[in-house]
This record gives sequence, structure tokens and C-alpha cells, in this order.
Amino acid sequence: MTVASPVSRLRPKSLQEASLLEGPQLLLRKMRGMSSNRSLTWLACVPIALLGLGLFNLSARAAELPELNAAFLANNLWLLVATILVIFMNAGFAMVEAGMCRQKNAVNILAKNLFVFALAVTAYWFIGYSLMYGNAFWDGILYYGKGGALGLFFDATVTPDMVKDGSLVPTVDFLFQAAFAGTAATIVSGLVAERVKFGEFVIFSLILTAFIYPIAGSWKWNGGWLDGLGFIDFAGSSLVHSVGAWAGLVGALLLGPRIGKFVNGKAQAIPGHNMSIATLGALILWIGWYGFNPGSELAMDQYVPYVAVTTTLAAAGGAIAATIFSTLTSGKPDLTMIINGILAGLVSVTAGCGNLTMVGAWVAGAVGGIIVVFAVAAVDAAGIDDPVGAFSVHGVCGIWGTLVIGLWGVDGMDPGAAGIGLLNGGGITQLGVQALGCAAYAIWTLVTCWIAWSVIGAMFGGIRVTEAEEIEGLDIGEHGMEAYPDFASAK
Repeated sequence: MTVASPVSRLRPKSLQEASLLEGPQLLLRKMRGMSSNRSLTWLACVPIALLGLGLFNLSARAAELPELNAAFLANNLWLLVATILVIFMNAGFAMVEAGMCRQKNAVNILAKNLFVFALAVTAYWFIGYSLMYGNAFWDGILYYGKGGALGLFFDATVTPDMVKDGSLVPTVDFLFQAAFAGTAATIVSGLVAERVKFGEFVIFSLILTAFIYPIAGSWKWNGGWLDGLGFIDFAGSSLVHSVGAWAGLVGALLLGPRIGKFVNGKAQAIPGHNMSIATLGALILWIGWYGFNPGSELAMDQYVPYVAVTTTLAAAGGAIAATIFSTLTSGKPDLTMIINGILAGLVSVTAGCGNLTMVGAWVAGAVGGIIVVFAVAAVDAAGIDDPVGAFSVHGVCGIWGTLVIGLWGVDGMDPGAAGIGLLNGGGITQLGVQALGCAAYAIWTLVTCWIAWSVIGAMFGGIRVTEAEEIEGLDIGEHGMEAYPDFASAK
């Protein structure tokens, strides 16, 4: 056995041999006496040295993986870009909702839409992702565990097989799915706008994104019971949009209408304060949908452009049909209906963007544009106050977008794909499965959200602001500030 000499044992490591934690200590030892130019030179080298050590450690880890191939890089880069587009949709939702509501509530609406994404990401990271994409706990119904501590969080390890197969790394997959969870929660904001307490909305959003949405999502997107039946929802007409809409509808029913919305049982128009930002918000959402739908292919392949085209055609069809029908019913083209027509077309194709022909996608969007005009009137007639038409767009058109696959859907995106719908030779089976999925998501969300909203209200003395706060505006009552302090407020 060879014994090291005391000199060699006590000799300090060189910078090249030091770890990232030992590096700063070695540098500081070299810098005794800060008066000399040599010492100052050493000080200036600290950031460079730390960067070098960090890159060295990263290189060492990367060496454990095979060479990154084109498919791996393309797939992960594309999904990261798609994720950013979906996250940017939060700006679109905020602008549409704020613009279509009154000036005195603008800060409250912007705060909700901004903060809800932070809540959604945190709740989904903590447990939601595990419940949605974990291992089978009750096969087909409930899942749990993504490799993190106690089944919470997720394991971010990148394996050699992921690189070889061109698979998504866990981190980018999580980000994409978390952005979808945030979308479901944001839809709720529109339905309860201008009268819900901020804190109570925050608590509900945490429950929705941590438990209610992920469990429902696993039924299709993690091989659950609906997926086993052949239910199709490519990017979430039912799974994301209708779930968010049903959740918001329960809140709207429990809250009741805004003061002045209904007079002697007749709905009164409460105009939005800024249609410019509402229009900009609609365009941002349209652009963001190119992450939502094409990103759901979960790879950069030949089908991504096809999904982008069907998405665009449906939005165009929705805008045209809503404009025509709103003009016929009201006498003049209504900008709010043009906006909602675009969004209705987008929601109408979200489930079937990979299972509709281009003609079928345009027609699906056009029908959605017609539906949203009548749905807005029907919701008002039912005595439900939906300030921005969120239930009509995301709920009613979410159901329509799911059912249309059973009417004229096709089996995939390849030219000449066989019809699977009732009207193109596929029979009634697929339509029945699609209807069952719509009903399952409606029942699940209505029951769980009714419980959640009711418990929150019981714990905190209701979920609605006081009458005085509502009249004054939630900006002052809930946040102590105004969106436009230099302008006279039009209540």
C-alpha cells in the first residue's frame, strides 16, 4: 500500500481540479491583499472562472448521454416554442376580458389573469402533473407518481433512450402541460369577472389546476378509460376548454349576475371599456393557438403544418359566420361577435384539428361561429351573467368541437383517410363515444367545482364582493388602485 506524503496530502487543489463549490474558496485564497493590480486581476477573473467550472460540469454530464440527434433537438425545440406561444395566450385572455369589461375592474381582471398562471404552474408542478401523467393507481380512473419525492413533483432526468428515440425531455413536457392547465383556469376568470373576491378565486384556481383538471385530463391523455373507448380530443376542446367553462359556470351561478345586468328579467348590455385591447387580445389568442394545436402533435413532423392550416381555416370560418349572423340579428356587424367568432372557430377545431379535412375544419369553425351568436343570447335568456361570453365560446363550442369529429371526422391527417363520422361513412359509434366524453367532463367538473366553490364560500363568508365594492369597482376595493388614474372613471 502506498501512503501519500504529508506535503502532497495538504497541497491545495488547482483550479482545474476544483468543483463548482470549491472554486470560489481557491480564488479568494489567491486574492489576499486587494491593493495590487494582480489581486484586482484575480477578482475580475472570478465570473469567468465560475462560468468555466459550470460549463465543465455541464459538459461532464452531457458526456453521459449519446450525441444529440436532429430529431431530439427539433422535437424539444419545437415544443418549447409551442409552450411559449401557449403561455403568451394568457396575455390574450387578459386583454379580451379586460377590454370587454368595465374600466373600474380592469386592474382586478389583469391581476387575476397574470397571477393565475403562476398559481397553475405551481399547483401543477407540485401534484397536478403527477395526477395527470403518473402511474396507474386505479387503472383508467386515477393516476399518481412521476418520479418525484413521495410521488409529488416529477423526475427531470434525461436518459440516453430519450435522446436516441428523439423523445421529449421531462422538463419541456411538463412546461407544455402546465401551460394547458393555466389555460383552463384562465377561462374561469371570464365567467366570474367583475364580482368575485380575488382571494377566493385564487384558492379555487389552485384546486382546479392541482386536482380537478389533472384527474379529468388523465382519462384521455394518459391512456385512461375514455382513451380506451376511442374518445378523440387532440388538443382539448372538451378536456381544457369545456372543463374551464363548466368550472366558471358553477362560479357564475353561485355568484349571481352583476348589479344592473338584469332589469325586470331582461338582460341589459354592459359595454366593455376598451375594444382596442380586446381586439388585440383576440389576435394574440389566435397566434397563441398555433402553439396550442400544432404543439399537441408533441413532435416536429410532417403533420404540424397540417394542424396549423386546419386551425387557421376554422378561425376564419368562425369569424365570417359570426359576423354575418350577428349582422342579420342585430342589424350591424358587432365587433364583440367577430372576436368571439374567431375564438369559437378556434375552440371548435381544437379537438379535431388532426381528424378533420381542411373543408371539414372550415365548416366546423363556421358552425361554431353561428353557435356562439345564439349561445350568447341563450345564456342571457337563462339569467346567467357571462361578461365576456366565455361559456358560449369555450363551453358550448368546446362541446361542438368534440362532437363534430363524430359527424365528419376522419381517421388521421393523411390524404384519403377513412371517414369515422356519421355523415362520411363511419357510422354512429364515434359520435356516441364523443358525446359520452362531453357528458363525463361536464358531470365531473360540475360536481367537483360545485363542492369546491361551496366549501370556499362557506370558509370565507362567500365568494362575492360586497355591493359597495362592486359599485365602486374591484380595482379600488380589492387592489387599492386604478387602471387609468389620470382619466375620469365612467362607472
